[in-house]
Amino acid sequence: MRTLCKAEHNGPMRFLHTMLRVGDLQRSVDFYTRVLGMKLLRTTERPEQKYSLAFVGYGTNPDHAELELTYNHGVSSYELGTAYGHIALGVPDVAGACERIRAAGGRITREAGPVQGGSTIIAFVQDPDGYKIELIQRDA
Repeated sequence: MRTLCKAEHNGPMRFLHTMLRVGDLQRSVDFYTRVLGMKLLRTTERPEQKYSLAFVGYGTNPDHAELELTYNHGVSSYELGTAYGHIALGVPDVAGACERIRAAGGRITREAGPVQGGSTIIAFVQDPDGYKIELIQRDA
């Protein structure tokens, strides 16, 4: 079986971003920057096409993957569906991250503790639109 790890003559493929549709762009930017500590990397306004974008992350491409927050003008909520799982973030101290997130107004939906059947420490947070974010304890 041939893999697509490398585009023909163009080098390796890489993960660039994940897009989430959000009901209030500023509310989501505030959550990801203030509560989760990401940076607002850039914004794009497309009034003729009736959407606005904000890219957030801990760094920029190509060194870091980004999160594209898409606001479709006039749409305040979405059904998340059953196929979506979660975004995962590596943090050095999951319990400490949960304390900071809670203090900043974030919603913890699963407290820090070992993953079921294992020893990796995880927790879950929910963003203002209901998207799940898993925190996984990793050395810095």
